[in-house]
Amino acid sequence: MDATCIDYKSTGFFSRTVIDYLEDVPELRSFYSYRPDLKGFHQLLEQEQVTADRQLLATVLTEQYERTGGTNEVPYWPMVKANIELLRNHNAFTITTGHQLNVFTGPLYFLYKIVSAIKLCGQLKDAFPDKDFVPVYWMASEDHDFAEINYTNIGHKKIQWNEQVSGATGRLNIRTFRECLNQYKGILGLEGHATELAQIVETAYGQHDNLADAMRYLVNALFGRYGLVIIDADDARLKKHFSRIITEDVTGQHSFKHITESNALLQKLGVHTQVNPREINFFYLTDELRERIVQEGDDFIVLNTDIRFTRAQLEQEIADHPERFSPNVVMRPLYQEYILPNLAYIGGGAELVYWLQLKANFDHYNVTFPILILRNSALLIRQESAAKAQKMGLSTAQLFENVDTLKNQWVHKHSQHDLTLKEEWRELQCVFEKLKLRAHKIDPTLGPSAEAVQARLKHAIDNLETKLTKAEKRNHATHLRQLEAVKAEIFPNNSLQERSENFGLFYVKWGQVFIDELIRNLHPLDFKFTVLWE
Repeated sequence: MDATCIDYKSTGFFSRTVIDYLEDVPELRSFYSYRPDLKGFHQLLEQEQVTADRQLLATVLTEQYERTGGTNEVPYWPMVKANIELLRNHNAFTITTGHQLNVFTGPLYFLYKIVSAIKLCGQLKDAFPDKDFVPVYWMASEDHDFAEINYTNIGHKKIQWNEQVSGATGRLNIRTFRECLNQYKGILGLEGHATELAQIVETAYGQHDNLADAMRYLVNALFGRYGLVIIDADDARLKKHFSRIITEDVTGQHSFKHITESNALLQKLGVHTQVNPREINFFYLTDELRERIVQEGDDFIVLNTDIRFTRAQLEQEIADHPERFSPNVVMRPLYQEYILPNLAYIGGGAELVYWLQLKANFDHYNVTFPILILRNSALLIRQESAAKAQKMGLSTAQLFENVDTLKNQWVHKHSQHDLTLKEEWRELQCVFEKLKLRAHKIDPTLGPSAEAVQARLKHAIDNLETKLTKAEKRNHATHLRQLEAVKAEIFPNNSLQERSENFGLFYVKWGQVFIDELIRNLHPLDFKFTVLWE
């Protein structure tokens, strides 16, 4: 693949806050720790205070992989095991990304997150050879929003898992997933690397009991050879390590106070805050439910249940069963950073903004705030679309223009006629200057009337210019339909390809080389949008 890059700002798909963060706008500096560059990593490594229990972490990770299939069945286990063992050492650190358990990994950007983590670890090892860096994928296995993860789009078709479920998605039994699995394999077809990928998904979803184990197998099959470590934090031992903060926050409601204050400050800067804290930012979790905990008088209740605790009973429940307390969106990052020896979190634009809301809470609990890295974004242009775009003379930057703008640019460039009336309007302006001067000599109050006539004529000239362009578009209808087709292929539903299309058909075409090419061409510290041409 050939790669070209453009600034994120030029794409039009990223928020002002994300651009301000990348451009180091001073007003945002108090909401994060260190800059996302090698200097920032150097500063953080000098100050890093690890709260993780390294031995516990390595033990839990090893057992989770063994549960997925054992050392004989987990693809690339030696590479993964080596990285897990590194985490026992004081000079090893993680670079983490996270995502929900979307079926078949969901949209393309799921892969880009992980590729960014893998590539960044290599760059950091080159810069700091005396230390080790391990890429980590954090499975959002405790999330309960099934509607966000139960589908994927591949080959312009939507595959959806229709099931009545409750509780954490990672614990979902996948016994009813066979129809979705068959649909996905059918779309993959039989050419190229289809059989290889079909076998991977068949083993993942056909030979595991729950969604978390299936996802671990699938992601490991794709990325295990690069040493990616996958963590499921829905574990009683890891929650036990975090239990002090669970107790303090549920009973003291510190996260609500600090994040609410940060939100107010960010909103004054014009930042659209992504999440709002609750007084209690933990759910009560069992196999069948994940419901909010709220305070009612002196007691704590679990919504939509009969479960009720006094303060003393709640503290005892946390001590005895920490696995039943599940952090919500504002506390999950703190849990992540507390149990991992982590340096950086890699996320999308919306994630980056909501992490900015959290630093004051990290400070309160004296937990190191990670460096925030905007994940790589990419646009994959197939050979057929690339040929059409090249034939039309479209530059990389022009691909991101809206289709009407592109049509106008193309028509004006290729028309044999001058479709603008700028020269004519300049001539009319000269005439009007004379008219206004004459009117003023006769009656100074006629000035506004002359201005109004000029404005109406300008509006009429603009309308005529628009009609000229529309008429010329009809003369080039065939080429413009081709342009529409190229845009629809590259930007499905007028959105970024990475936000909708699944990786499956790209893997069918290129196999593991597809991921190798992503790792070769994506550079997480460059902060550029990458266009990959076949």
